[in-house]
Amino acid sequence: MLQSKNIDLSKNRILAGLPVKESKRLLPHLEFVSLARQDILQRPGETLRYSYFPEDAIVSLLTAMQDGSTVEVGVIGCEGIVGIQSFLGPRTLSNVAVVQIAGGSLRIKAEVLQSEFKRGGVLADRLLRYTHYLLVQVAQTAACNRVHLLEQRLCRWLLLVHNRLQKNEFLVTHVSLANILGTTRAEVSLAAGMLRAHKLIRYGRGKITILDQKGLETVACECYRIVADDINQVLKGKKC
Repeated sequence: MLQSKNIDLSKNRILAGLPVKESKRLLPHLEFVSLARQDILQRPGETLRYSYFPEDAIVSLLTAMQDGSTVEVGVIGCEGIVGIQSFLGPRTLSNVAVVQIAGGSLRIKAEVLQSEFKRGGVLADRLLRYTHYLLVQVAQTAACNRVHLLEQRLCRWLLLVHNRLQKNEFLVTHVSLANILGTTRAEVSLAAGMLRAHKLIRYGRGKITILDQKGLETVACECYRIVADDINQVLKGKKC
């Protein structure tokens, strides 16, 4: 839903602290949108119209199979951008982008961002750095989905979301987690039950509360730390 609101670039790590000249060029083209859970921002085969800079929304990049099953290959929050195709070249999409945690985002028309990218400058550099990070995340997630236990992958996802939101409590259902992790709701319930039994999380009525962040980090696979450390190197010094 499009809303009238003063634009605040500081809530997205790519946009925060841009040079005044670049900010002034961008501001007239940015719109604040309120994203609801399960909103679909892009579908395979579509032509990209907008790119999104999330503030406190969390978006999953999902790969969908012919049988309807899905698995997440990337998670995007205040550190990034949904719609890197706008500046990389062909704007035909291959992944589904689904809002998992409702929140605000800034959006910009794809052709406007492409034009700004071609100017070079700080924004272009950050977009390229973020693209590197996203490729690292996608590759690490692919390996993680293949070799690590479900409870480890669940911990990884919860921690990555926590890092972006800086909140211990957020709304997400077991059905959504099943789609994210490429498994069944029953398997998610078992994995979440194990974490609850060890007093690492509490959940109910579509809400998860992290009780022990350090405990989750202990259970999570090494993929969490690799992905978390990489984004801090890529966008060093920029905080949501």
